[in-house]
Amino acid sequence: MPKVAYHLYRPDALTSRVVFASPHSGRDYPWSFLRHTLLDDHSIRSSEDAYVDRLFDCAPQFGAPFLKAGAPRAFLDLNRSADELDPALIDGVRRSSHNPRVASGLGVVPRVVANGRAIYRGKLPMSEAERRISGYWRPYHAQLEDLLTQAHRTFGEAILLDCHSMPHEAVDGVARSGVRRPDIVLGDRFGASAGMAIVDFIEAAFSDAGLVVARNAPFAGAYTTQAYGRPSRGQHAVQIEIDRAIYMDEVAIRPNDNFHAFRRLLRGVISEIASIGNEDQQLAAE
Repeated sequence: MPKVAYHLYRPDALTSRVVFASPHSGRDYPWSFLRHTLLDDHSIRSSEDAYVDRLFDCAPQFGAPFLKAGAPRAFLDLNRSADELDPALIDGVRRSSHNPRVASGLGVVPRVVANGRAIYRGKLPMSEAERRISGYWRPYHAQLEDLLTQAHRTFGEAILLDCHSMPHEAVDGVARSGVRRPDIVLGDRFGASAGMAIVDFIEAAFSDAGLVVARNAPFAGAYTTQAYGRPSRGQHAVQIEIDRAIYMDEVAIRPNDNFHAFRRLLRGVISEIASIGNEDQQLAAE
């Protein structure tokens, strides 16, 4: 089993209402897990948001906490509801209403990795799914809730940035001819998970750094934004997707020559985002 459910990096002093989280960058693949999969050590990582944690790990320097998964996405998907169980993978799960994520093999315990490659040869017992959920999913989300509660109690508002990466070809369907393809996709569930002023501020931080930003296409946000985005209560959640080709070799799953330059660029973006709501910003969050 992976050693821990999550890693939490707190600032020396909490000065930001923003909580940064990376639910898919865990890369602890224990032998006890790998020996039950059909995939090799490299292929099993294809669904991982590799190195996203290293892109955002400076957040505590700007007064904001940073939470990252301890378990890898192929083991357990923290951006799914605990009840998104796949009857094609988990013994004893009844088929219920159609859920496209579960149907495609991407439930809370994934059946496949990228490109639909099966992880297991057969089914898993319900007890294994429950063990992963109780040991990893619940502690991670309990900690995330605590961080948001603390931010809201301190500042009267909490903003969650759920940080992800996307395959380069993911935006092929929305890229227009003659227009530079998006580097960043912000998901706010079409306005349901975050106030417009908040999303505008985040978009401007990326745009001012020279990055092309799109909203909600092809990624509008999944479980985390749906569960934690409550704008009317002063709690906002925005999903961030970054084109992996900018900073990594997607085939080799390793940083490319631009990694350190891009990480420095993001440092300025993260600093700006962490300042949301500071008195000198006079931001009236919606």
